[in-house]
Amino acid sequence: MEHSLPKRQTRQRLGTAFLAGLLAAAGIVTQAAAAPPGPMPFGAYDPAGDFSADTELTIEHLFLPWEDVALSSLTDADAYAVARNRALVLTIEPWTWTRDERNTPEFLRRGIREGYYDANMRGICDVAATLQSPVTIRWGHEMDEANDQFIWSGWDPKDYIESFRRVIDICRKAAPRINVMWSPLGDDQMAKYYPGDDYVDLVGLSVFGLQAYDRIVNDDKDRSFTDILGPRYARAAAFGKPVVVAELGYSGEAAYVAAWESEVRKARPEYPNLVGVVYFNQPEVYPWPENLGLPDWRINERVIAAPGQ
Repeated sequence: MEHSLPKRQTRQRLGTAFLAGLLAAAGIVTQAAAAPPGPMPFGAYDPAGDFSADTELTIEHLFLPWEDVALSSLTDADAYAVARNRALVLTIEPWTWTRDERNTPEFLRRGIREGYYDANMRGICDVAATLQSPVTIRWGHEMDEANDQFIWSGWDPKDYIESFRRVIDICRKAAPRINVMWSPLGDDQMAKYYPGDDYVDLVGLSVFGLQAYDRIVNDDKDRSFTDILGPRYARAAAFGKPVVVAELGYSGEAAYVAAWESEVRKARPEYPNLVGVVYFNQPEVYPWPENLGLPDWRINERVIAAPGQ
C-alpha cells in the first residue's frame, strides 16, 4: 500500500468539473485560476473547473454521497483527471443529498451495523477499482466536529470506529489498490476517533481562515495558515502517517488573503509529514458561528473589501 498522495448542506454534483472540461474543449473558456506559489503538492475541489487548465494541480478532489448518486460520473471524473495527470481524492459522504428521513444519525449507525449500506459502499468501490487515476478514499470526514453539520459527526467514538472499519473493509476488498484517508477536523478530540493504523494510509485535516472570525475569537488579530494548521498537524503527525490538508479555504481583506496565499504551499521542514494541500473552491455550505453566514472560498470571490472601501 502506498503511503503518500501520488504526484500526478448540498454540494454541487460530481460531474460539474467534468462538464467544465467539456466546455473548455468546445472553446467556451472559464476564468482560469492559478495555484499558489510553492513546491507543496496542491489540489482542489473545483466544481466550476476554475483550475481546469492549471498544470500545477496534482490532486482532483470530489465529493459524493453514497446514496442517490450516478456512479457513471466517477468514470467521467477519472477521464478528466487522467487528461490532467491528477490523482483523485473521493470524499464519500454517508448520506443522501436528497432531503430524506434516512438522514439521521440513528438510521445511519444502525444501517451500517446491520449491513443496510454495504451495497452502497461496495458499488462505489467496485467503480473505483476500474479507474485509471490513483484513488484515495476519504469516508465520513470531520467526525470529531459536534456542530450538527454532519449526521456522522459527534458520535460515540467506538460507534464511529466500528462503522469506519466496516466500510473500509468492504472498499478494500472491492478495490485493493486504494489509499484510505481518515480525515478529522483536527481539534483536540480527534484521537478518540482514530480507527487504527491498519485502516489509515493518510490523515486529512481541514484548515479554513476567515478573517472576520479571527477578529472575534483572537482578540481582533488575524490568524495565519500555520496558526491554525500547527496544533492540528501536531495531533495528526502523532499517528506517524502522511498528513494532507484535505480542505483548505481562506477569505478576508486583500492583505489577509495574500498572506495565506503566500504560505499554503511553502516547503515545511518543520512539518515533515505534510505531503499536500487541497483547496475547497466553493462557497461554504454550513453557516459559520457568530452569525457570519456562508463564507465564499472561491478564488475569485474570497477577497472582501475593507470597511470604507
